[in-house]
Amino acid sequence: MSYSTLFQRALVLIITVSTTLLSCQDKTTTTPDSGQLIENVHIVDVREGTVSDLQHIVIDSGRITAILPQEVETKTFVNRIDGEGAYVVPGLTEMHAHIPSPPTSEERIEATLFLYLAGGVTTIRGMLGHPRHLSLRQEALDGAVLSPRIYTSSPSLNGNSIPDAETAIARVRQYAEEGYDFLKIHPGIKRPVFDSLVRTAKEAGIPFAGHVPVDVGIRHALESGYATIDHVDGYLEGLVPESAGVSPDANGFFGFNFTDLADTAKIAELVALSKERNVRIVPTQSLFERWFAPTTADSLLAQEEMKYMPAATLENWRTVKNQYMEDPAWDPEKWKRFDAIRLHLIAALSAEGPGLLLGSDAPQLFNVPGFSIHHEIDGMQRAGISNAEILRTATLYPAQFFEMESEFGSIAVGKSAEFILVKGNPLEDLDALQELQGVMLRGNWISHDVIQSELARIAKLDKE
Repeated sequence: MSYSTLFQRALVLIITVSTTLLSCQDKTTTTPDSGQLIENVHIVDVREGTVSDLQHIVIDSGRITAILPQEVETKTFVNRIDGEGAYVVPGLTEMHAHIPSPPTSEERIEATLFLYLAGGVTTIRGMLGHPRHLSLRQEALDGAVLSPRIYTSSPSLNGNSIPDAETAIARVRQYAEEGYDFLKIHPGIKRPVFDSLVRTAKEAGIPFAGHVPVDVGIRHALESGYATIDHVDGYLEGLVPESAGVSPDANGFFGFNFTDLADTAKIAELVALSKERNVRIVPTQSLFERWFAPTTADSLLAQEEMKYMPAATLENWRTVKNQYMEDPAWDPEKWKRFDAIRLHLIAALSAEGPGLLLGSDAPQLFNVPGFSIHHEIDGMQRAGISNAEILRTATLYPAQFFEMESEFGSIAVGKSAEFILVKGNPLEDLDALQELQGVMLRGNWISHDVIQSELARIAKLDKE
């Protein structure tokens, strides 16, 4: 089935189910604001961390055109959806997402995009770009594919793809001209090559983000002006005193080997430098709490959300995790100490640094798109971050990061209608975000029934 056929099927479901929610009032009666009405909802103000009790939201041409008090008569609106006291929250942003690329089928690519929506994610930042993602980005905005808003990185820049300065300069210019939103940095880049990359990126006006190559180091990376550093990469290595006399290349996975050498008194210095240089951090804590934690592959694969992933992907995840846990160098007690340092860093970067952006690294090991963002939220809570601040890392802060605060990230008149309806108040309990009643995607209402129907279909892909 082609992606266009999949989209058409989903669109038919949206129209069919949504019409059952519309008012049965005389359709000849209209109002000056004769758009779609979402009535009887509480609106979460993510900026202030407050809730406006029962309101009505008017949507026309994909935008919020009015927010009305409960007392306003709404029976004259033709297209009405009764929110029944649900809470309206800005759509979530997944700041470390992955989008499949060819030769993956178009059906599976679109299924992945829908999984993000099913988790309440209306914007994604793709972290491993491909030319297909450039066209998908526009198709998503045009409504030709049912997808979150897309920002996409370039293809990987790493020690193999840019072995020298000349190649780095050529690739940076190429990716800027091709229209990628930013450059993706991977490990292995030597410092002189990295410096050439940075100079060319600044000349071309394209940001760069991702990993911190060992030869670059966290301090030089921060001073160079990353847009984001993901995975808290390089920070643990930056806590090791020079007196330890270790080779940076001996760091292991994200500094795991240096766990017992780290001096946490150095955290304040790195956090201050991060804030001074305004480098945002995308922790992807859920990746470390699932892939690298002392949890068995079988227990993770037994989770309900795994049914939405291809069988071959699940088997690969099992193999990789088992290999990791069987490595003699892996120590569950050391992992606990490693994780405690990460949580300390994350808490400090949130409280005293430039702030965090929510991202889980889906679909990587045991992180299913749309579901993993909620595991990431759990990780942020374990770091001691408040519910209101966590909400901002997924809504307001990403909009500010993309310089799109006038378009999305909060609920206000004039903004794009990109929000979710949930049963409970997420300021009190963030698990409420998992009780999704529907997604408003740039004016297109995707109801709970539509989401469940499409999820059931995705669960059968590659299994029949």
